[in-house]
Amino acid sequence: MLLSAALGKVPDLVVVGLLLVVNALVSTLQERRAAGVVEALRRRLRVSARVLRDGAWCAVPARELVPGDAVRLRPGDVVPADLRLLEGRVAVDASTLTGESGDVDHSAGQVLACGSLVRRGECTATVAAIGAATALGRTTELVRKARPKLHIDAVIARLVRWLLALVGALIALMAALALARGQGLLELAPLGLVLLLSAVPVALPVMFTVSLAAGSKQLAESGVLVTRLGASEDAATMDVLCVDKTGTITLNHMAVVEVVPLAGATDAEVLLAALGASQESDQDPIDLALGAAARQRGLAAGQEGRQQSFRPFDAATRCTEAVVMVEGRGYRVAKGALTALAGLCALPAVALDALQARAAAFAVSGCRTLAVARGPAAGSLQIVGLVALRDEARPDARALVDELRGLGISVKVLTGDELSIAAQIGGEVGLPAIRGMDAFRAALDRKGAEGARFLEGIDGLAGVYPEDKFAVIQGLQAGGHVTGMTGDGVNDAPALRQAEVGIAVSSATDAAKGAASVVLNEPGLTNIVDLVEQGRMVYQRVLTWIVNKITRTVLKSCFVAAAYLVTGRFALSALAMLLLTFMTDFHNIALATDRVRASRRPETWNIGGFVGVAAALGLLMVAEALLLLRFAWCRFGLAGGQGRLQSFSFLLLFYFSVFSVLSLRERRHFWETRPGTLLLAALGTDSAVATALPFVGLPGLPALPWTQVLAVFAFACLCCLGLNDAIKVALLRWRVPAAVA
Repeated sequence: MLLSAALGKVPDLVVVGLLLVVNALVSTLQERRAAGVVEALRRRLRVSARVLRDGAWCAVPARELVPGDAVRLRPGDVVPADLRLLEGRVAVDASTLTGESGDVDHSAGQVLACGSLVRRGECTATVAAIGAATALGRTTELVRKARPKLHIDAVIARLVRWLLALVGALIALMAALALARGQGLLELAPLGLVLLLSAVPVALPVMFTVSLAAGSKQLAESGVLVTRLGASEDAATMDVLCVDKTGTITLNHMAVVEVVPLAGATDAEVLLAALGASQESDQDPIDLALGAAARQRGLAAGQEGRQQSFRPFDAATRCTEAVVMVEGRGYRVAKGALTALAGLCALPAVALDALQARAAAFAVSGCRTLAVARGPAAGSLQIVGLVALRDEARPDARALVDELRGLGISVKVLTGDELSIAAQIGGEVGLPAIRGMDAFRAALDRKGAEGARFLEGIDGLAGVYPEDKFAVIQGLQAGGHVTGMTGDGVNDAPALRQAEVGIAVSSATDAAKGAASVVLNEPGLTNIVDLVEQGRMVYQRVLTWIVNKITRTVLKSCFVAAAYLVTGRFALSALAMLLLTFMTDFHNIALATDRVRASRRPETWNIGGFVGVAAALGLLMVAEALLLLRFAWCRFGLAGGQGRLQSFSFLLLFYFSVFSVLSLRERRHFWETRPGTLLLAALGTDSAVATALPFVGLPGLPALPWTQVLAVFAFACLCCLGLNDAIKVALLRWRVPAAVA
């Protein structure tokens, strides 16, 4: 822009300046859209707390709590800070932090994590940590600090440096020649401007954005919302996908797996007794699972009897009890932890050991065991059965894992569950090598890339917390992997933000969706395959643009410099180069909608082989263009005037650009796939306009005879779609054999 201003090239200055402003605005808007992630997490902290101040209990905003405050909690309260229990027992839902459904009992001396929800019981606790020092606060800080690697930015930076180095070398060569000829360096300024215009990839951000937007629109139709455009490109290079277990590869609701009747009872009697000790209105996951199991076995609603009284779950007794009336007779029923009911029923130690062994076997298979007891309304209870419940794997999970592996993506489970449960579910979906988090921490403590190597050899980790997920993603990235991460809760937000492809599932919280770059609108992960395939098609289009840009830059800059060396004249004016640049960029932007094939392996931005092939083809076209210039110099009368040379050079470079696009868009021979309709339309429109320009006779571009125009057209077509296309296939087979496989 400064050079254009110094030379008085106002149109060049205005056009380039406007493009830069548009690109800056687009980037700013995308960043501001992602800026609400931390605020979404902070809203989780905006709750009130009952606190003891000046000898009186009062309600204050949680943000006003300080360490040492005494806080009272009741069912339904959100834990406002990290609290240490002083007295009482409570059961809390910590799924916002652990991601795992199911309540966890706490008693005096234990710590309640900020953000947990009190389900049952009451307690008094003291504030142990507030704000960023809490578990939820640390999660917020991780989201704020998370910064995924931007691979395409690094590729563009290298491309621009390479092209500018080429132009700089040519300008230095021209300057040395001008000094040797006794010419002033100021005379070379227009040539420097022309070469700079040929090198700077002004249209790349536009093409990249259009390509990603087109892909994102197609994904939206299949239930995948891309909230950060670059995620589509990152999905193309993703080679590891970390998935949360609960609600992602499992259904996130409990189901009855097996009923074990005891003491002469039947399966139906065990389920009816358990339902009698339940309340549908509580919408408890276990109660819902029992109701579903009863319906599956054909048990009618009401068979469990009419409740006369109900005692909800208590952390002290670890069970629920009720008195029900069945056919005019009263029964006492209870369900809960095996050890708790064994105490109520005065079960002998030998019998308890046998039942505990049965429960341990259920735990190995990933199940939670519920004991059920029944007895007379005024008598003692007797254990009548055990019920095994489990959060089942999604029906499509195994097929999805296999399909992702077929695309070259390694799938790893990260879960807060115990190792036995995680290993069982992992084995069912084809991910058997599950290890504990302690093993990963031990690997991190060793020197070098031991952590990344450890992760590469396993299928998942159990006992994982938010900071652990974040560390796992960073460990994989340190090992050179492009990572994806699925999640649904606040606990997943840091890892979702850090991963190149953060995927929030359909049931995710607002904080998780805000941190993610992709949001699934439908249950399950099947649409991830669409995301990967669409991303790989976007990659192919961007790669085609980069290859075309390199060949065109080599062709235009080297041709202009060589023509100046040979003829002592400028083959193109700055205006002609500007027209050529933006007309070719128009049809190159249309590459964003071209028809391409998705590869069966992760892509990579290590494109040195493609760069070498593009540079070689560019130099080949320079030789071909100079050969035609040598022929036309006398035969077409180009030596007679500067303007005719510029018109001829304009058309020659333009037609080479058009036909090279048709060749380079296909990694094999150009005829093996049909170009996209929009690309063909753009090429046709561009060609018609460019052909008409010399006949119009713009300043610096005088008219040429139609025979000369036709000769240039035919020469470029034969070179690009004949000789050059064959050489392209041969070079790719040598340098990038996978591209033509």
